[in-house]
Amino acid sequence: MKDKVCIVTGSNSGIGKETALALAEMGATVVTVVRNKESGEKACSEIIEVSGNNSIDLMICDLSSMESIRRFAAEFMNKYDRLDVLINNAGAVISKRQLTIDGFEQTLAVNYLAPFLLTHELLSVLKASAPSRVINLSSGLHKRAKLNLDDLQSESSYKSRNVYGSAKLMVVMHTYELASRLKDTGIAVNVVLPGFVATNLGRSSGSLASRLMFGMMKPFQLSPKEGAETSVYVASSSDIEGVTGKCFEKKVETESAEISYDVELQKQLWDATISLLRL
Repeated sequence: MKDKVCIVTGSNSGIGKETALALAEMGATVVTVVRNKESGEKACSEIIEVSGNNSIDLMICDLSSMESIRRFAAEFMNKYDRLDVLINNAGAVISKRQLTIDGFEQTLAVNYLAPFLLTHELLSVLKASAPSRVINLSSGLHKRAKLNLDDLQSESSYKSRNVYGSAKLMVVMHTYELASRLKDTGIAVNVVLPGFVATNLGRSSGSLASRLMFGMMKPFQLSPKEGAETSVYVASSSDIEGVTGKCFEKKVETESAEISYDVELQKQLWDATISLLRL
């Protein structure tokens, strides 16, 4: 990964931080993208210390704000002339329905709209750097999720686990549709299921019951380092050079939810998302 530039969102803790560390240890230039500057600086210092790689850059972006995403993408392309790997890692579980500054339901915005828009904004530099890779993180919860194109904003009902699962299903479907659209560009687009990992995800829900549940399950969960292994593999392995539109778990190709392969539904979701984001 020497001389390669990688972006990892949500890299101040958990899977994202371990992913950034592993890529740094391989010699990559790693751009860590976080919302909180203080926690981001702490994570970067630790990554530099452990990896011995000084090419670790911190850039700030609030993934719940579409304006912030666009601003970050512009700043990145002003600073870097290449992007070899984009890892859309950041995610959040929100206990109660709330809207972002743009009027989007927050779980949808952070988990799905953000990686969709960020990838869209960085496509030109990804194409210029081809062969390049985009990795979107989903969740096993997507397999039990439903997709209601008439209620993407969860206005009719809101259950945090269901809404999160639906957003992660959208991530998978977007991955496949984007891979199809980019098949002749040299950009490989794949999705990763990291497994049941002990991260800070439950803390962002704001719910005491949710935090207690996540805490109780911690002994049965993978470590963040174990959870990052598949992301790192898909980002760096020469074994899958040119492989695109696939789902990976435990460093092997796997099947996603049956509904995620519905090509017509993928296109309908794409069109609905383009309309939401006014692209």
